[in-house]
Amino acid sequence: MEYLKDEGYALIGFAIIVLALLAIDLLVFNKEAHKVSTKEALNWSIVWIGIGLLFGLYVYWDFGLEKASQYYSAFLIEKALSVDNLFVFILVFKFFKVPDKYQHKVLFYGILGAIIMRAIFIFFGVTLIELTFIEPFYLFGIELHINIILTMFGIFLFYAGIKTWKQDEEVEDKKDFSKSLGTKLIHKLFRVDPKYHGEKFFVRINGKRFATQLLVVVAVIEFTDLLFAVDSIPAIFAISNDPVILYTSNIFAILGLRALYFLLANSFEMFHYLQHGLSFILIFIGFKMIISAAYHFPSYISLSVVFGILLISIIASWNRYKSLHSNS
Repeated sequence: MEYLKDEGYALIGFAIIVLALLAIDLLVFNKEAHKVSTKEALNWSIVWIGIGLLFGLYVYWDFGLEKASQYYSAFLIEKALSVDNLFVFILVFKFFKVPDKYQHKVLFYGILGAIIMRAIFIFFGVTLIELTFIEPFYLFGIELHINIILTMFGIFLFYAGIKTWKQDEEVEDKKDFSKSLGTKLIHKLFRVDPKYHGEKFFVRINGKRFATQLLVVVAVIEFTDLLFAVDSIPAIFAISNDPVILYTSNIFAILGLRALYFLLANSFEMFHYLQHGLSFILIFIGFKMIISAAYHFPSYISLSVVFGILLISIIASWNRYKSLHSNS
């Protein structure tokens, strides 16, 4: 009962922190339309990642090592999978030819939508998982505690990991986002002027109200993030079933995505092997969920595996980048 009380206080405190951070992000980083430099993006990325890591220390102090390990594991998984999402954002902006100085506004609304969607997915998902355990039974002397939803998620993530490994970058680069559900929705709801009018989402032309191309891009980003949540949310359910740990780790992982986007966009070729690292993470998490009926990986092992895979993929990418540029 005491833990539930602490969880309630944690959620209230966390809501206040998130609102304050969003206000800072909106008023400072989003103060005016401008092209974000690599230096500015790096500085803000360090700030946001630092805040997320510091919150993990609070989790350790208030809830103990096990909860802190769960938090950091979920934080790393969401941050890693979000990077894959950002690569798609780069393609979206390239396809719609979004001016550099307007991209950060699109990303702000995209992240705001992600915060709301993840709250719904996580709290609904935790409830659904609690309702889908079947009666324990023995097979070959092993007691099995099967959860239907977790097993389905595991199979899906295992397949998603294999698919991510085989993903063709050239095919992705030629993807036609004019056929996206977001594009179709805006064109169905409003008249659309296929031009940019500053940071405006709506304009009046000859007395008639039109949606601008910027609103179309926001809709595409929102639908893209919705699709990526289908990967990332099931993945963190393999780490914990605590909604406070899952939601706080997710939100802190995505709060700094705008700054991280510009860092990636300006240094795209430095992360060549990251996709392969994400593939291994998805396969590991899927495997972990599939066998969770018989064996539960300790949180510190999950944290070590995810961190190790990310570190190896980043080092390999950096070595490739240095090799290419030293020979040029």
